[in-house]
Amino acid sequence: MHRTRPRPAAGHRSERVTEAPHVSQRPDPPEGTVWPGSPQPLGARHHVGPDGVRGTNFALWAAGAEAVEVCLFDEAEVEVRCRLTELTHEIWHGFLPGVAPGRRYGYRVYGRWDPWTGARWNPAKLLLDPYARAVDGEFTLPAEVYGHVRDWPEQELADTVRDERDSAPHVPKGVVVDDRDTWVDDRRPKTPWADSVVYELHVRGFTKRHPDIPEPLRGTYSGLAHPAAVSHLTRLGVTAVELLPVHQFAHEDHLLRRGLRNYWGYNSIGYFAPHAAYAAHGTRGQQVGEFKQMVRALHAAGIEVILDVVYNHTAEAGELGPTLSLRGIDNHGYYRAGGDPRRYADYTGCGNTLDVVQPQTLRLLTDSLRYWVQEMGVDGFRFDLAAALARSMHDVDMLSPFLAVIAQDPVLRRVKLIAEPWDVGNGGYQVGAFPPLWTEWNDRYRDTVRDFWRGALPDVRDLGYRLSGSSDLYAWGGRRPYASVNFITAHDGFTLRDLVSYERKHNEANGEDNQDGTSDNRSWNCGVEGDPPDIDTAVTELRARQLRNLLTTLLLSAGVPMLVAGDEMGRTQGGNNNAYCQDNEISWLDWSLRDEPAWHGLFELTARLLKLRRNHPVLRRKTFFSGWAHGPEGLRDLAWFGADGTEMAEDDWYTPSDTLAMFLSGRGIPQRDARGRPVTDDSFLCVLHSGAKPGTFPLPGQPWARHYELVLDTAREDQSVQPRTVHAAGEDLAVPERAVLLLRAFPQPGTGGRSQPGTGG
Repeated sequence: MHRTRPRPAAGHRSERVTEAPHVSQRPDPPEGTVWPGSPQPLGARHHVGPDGVRGTNFALWAAGAEAVEVCLFDEAEVEVRCRLTELTHEIWHGFLPGVAPGRRYGYRVYGRWDPWTGARWNPAKLLLDPYARAVDGEFTLPAEVYGHVRDWPEQELADTVRDERDSAPHVPKGVVVDDRDTWVDDRRPKTPWADSVVYELHVRGFTKRHPDIPEPLRGTYSGLAHPAAVSHLTRLGVTAVELLPVHQFAHEDHLLRRGLRNYWGYNSIGYFAPHAAYAAHGTRGQQVGEFKQMVRALHAAGIEVILDVVYNHTAEAGELGPTLSLRGIDNHGYYRAGGDPRRYADYTGCGNTLDVVQPQTLRLLTDSLRYWVQEMGVDGFRFDLAAALARSMHDVDMLSPFLAVIAQDPVLRRVKLIAEPWDVGNGGYQVGAFPPLWTEWNDRYRDTVRDFWRGALPDVRDLGYRLSGSSDLYAWGGRRPYASVNFITAHDGFTLRDLVSYERKHNEANGEDNQDGTSDNRSWNCGVEGDPPDIDTAVTELRARQLRNLLTTLLLSAGVPMLVAGDEMGRTQGGNNNAYCQDNEISWLDWSLRDEPAWHGLFELTARLLKLRRNHPVLRRKTFFSGWAHGPEGLRDLAWFGADGTEMAEDDWYTPSDTLAMFLSGRGIPQRDARGRPVTDDSFLCVLHSGAKPGTFPLPGQPWARHYELVLDTAREDQSVQPRTVHAAGEDLAVPERAVLLLRAFPQPGTGGRSQPGTGG
């Protein structure tokens, strides 16, 4: 043990004597004392050690290392280095008496420097504990935090030249956390998948401009837990929030050089630590308690918490990236090597890929997942670029170690698991391929619905699949319609309002010459690009209708709908479809929109549709439609009609059309309630018409219905009041241009049915 500069010896802390009856009455050992400790669990865990002495056990997997030091830091940044001498099953460990919660620390790991074989140990670099439960400070990425000489004249060899400068003054530190929390006051909502509605939001951006949240809490975990934020979610009717990454992350060097920051957070470096910048009450462990209180507040409101997690790569990037944690602990023990051991296999587009085939890497990820479930209270995860996690040696393998471990884990197999089913490597697009237990972001749904409403579908075959749960993708292996997470927008891409206002991306603010972000937006600006001051009223009215059409389609489709925060009240990013680096008004929700007449109605429509979905099990089926007849009246559970009001034949699916009608029978729901009774519901007819001209639709007669009641018409500008009108079977229903009509179908006398005209939700 040694200090980087002299300091007075630590005095005796009398509170340790009285903290608990079992704590030792003996004087504390000198600071820097290292006892053998235990190799389990990994990380820094504060507890009562030998002879009743309180301290912290440190354990770090570093198989190829020659030596490991725990480095403790006080308020004056004085560093005390403590050598770990115990090595058990490739884990370096030791118990440090007197190290209490709030103490900051890091590791220095000694070993060979030979980048040509992948060895990149450099004890001059202070490393973040992969198991750190809190992080204090930010990574600013000066030259000192790179293991190699970043500015070496010959850049093609720069990563091979070791940098001997100390990085400790320039990097954040891990924090020892008091993690005793029984969660006895928490009640998880446990919403079934079929009943779920996911709402994707950014912790900072959701509340940063909220006028009803105290300013010190805006943009924080406490801000999201505030009643003003929670009430918006409950009024809307969502069942789960999906938080953009909240693991501790770092900002990329190329962004910092341009005066920007990583806003989305897909650049993780601490898989156990809540991102410190989102904490309102401190970063010496307070962020852990604050996150837990946020989860409790959301649970109390019946809202689950799903984390967007980035386990496919880390913020250390490629061989020219900084040395922050795993690279300096055991480079080839954690990362996939390329054909050249000096390089990395990059299936993520971010410079590196974690090697989840390695047991220690797999353990890191699964330990992290269990921690967030068991100790932080979260209810599920959305896995960024999940195909990269499903790769065995090279190819995507649905029997890979990661998926196999998840499937048998008694904790993880019970929570919600959402895959982003692709990566950037060969064979990485895996929509529909993930095994049971998993749901998937269904980009086929996104593309089809966008294309239908902009008039770009050649026929309605694909639309039929998407509306009815994507059985072509998911009706195998016992999977259900809720395997499909349906979405039209996500954090990545246009907002819903921008989708109907821009045909081209406008990412100039990102400083990449508008070269970043996709150019395949499948959007339609309704005739005018953007929002010029002199925009025609007819254009704004058409855009408003298209927004209603898109939202209505999403919320009436089988599967799990996902909304993006602010889409329900007209949020815009000014045409930026890749706002990953815009930590400003471009990305933050503008809460003034909810009070504007032009957008208030959109919120009310969304809430009304979610209530309708909640009240009617026929709109959130747990099984795929069969197309078979049910009951004496011979109604099939699902029927399709063309523009002429007749049932579609096989050839009709291949014929160009801008109209599709879907009949959902409430009598053909193959499920039972908790007491084993058959579940029955109203029947509905949904007519979708994307044509630019109005038309008529002959309402189907026997055996489908004797009359219909109009429940919703997206052509109406005022959605707050929709007078219900009754139409007889066989009547030609007027269908406005570009509209969705939802009608409740009333059966023939004596065939059952739940509602009478003018009743029901």
